[in-house]
Amino acid sequence: MKASDQEPSDGLGRKTAEAERIAEEMLHHHTALPQTRLSKGLDSVLTAIGKAASWLWLVVVAVIIWAVVGRYAFGQGSVTLEEWQWHIAGAAWLLGLSYTLTTDDHVRVDVIHERLSLKAQGRIELLGILLLLLPFLAISLYELAPYAMSSYLQGETSQSPAGLSHRWILKAVVALSFALLILATVSRLLRVTALLFGFPKPIADDTTKGEAS
Repeated sequence: MKASDQEPSDGLGRKTAEAERIAEEMLHHHTALPQTRLSKGLDSVLTAIGKAASWLWLVVVAVIIWAVVGRYAFGQGSVTLEEWQWHIAGAAWLLGLSYTLTTDDHVRVDVIHERLSLKAQGRIELLGILLLLLPFLAISLYELAPYAMSSYLQGETSQSPAGLSHRWILKAVVALSFALLILATVSRLLRVTALLFGFPKPIADDTTKGEAS
């Protein structure tokens, strides 16, 4: 291949790589907040729970394959397997919410936020957590805990004759997921206050070194 043919190809490759980098930054914008000892401990626990819950998706796939093969290869549909699918998928999704908040990988659609200084982003995070997120989560957990307990005390089961029993387990997972979200939010709040007010005392973290305020 001639050098003249190679240069346009290299230029196109560089432009493509740059476009991919910009798209990645827009889709996965992270606010580089400092860590504290308590927030780091909470994040470690929540990350471990989120990663463990991610394996449930493999179980969901296995159950779906089992149900499809049973229905179309052997002509045996199963209400039980269908309910297992959405029970496990629901649990995997719910238990992954706190992990997403901990790693700051939830979708952001505010293009203004990412252009602000780090401290300005921190102030927005502080107001959002105190005025919106924490009150919503607290009210939700206050309502969900009795909801799950009532299901347990009643021995609630599926309305389908061949469905699953112990419906309270899924409802308890919903309440648990909101409790984990509260812990993730508290961790996030500690990191924001460490940035803005220096309390709790930030600890050295490679992701925040060199960030301008």
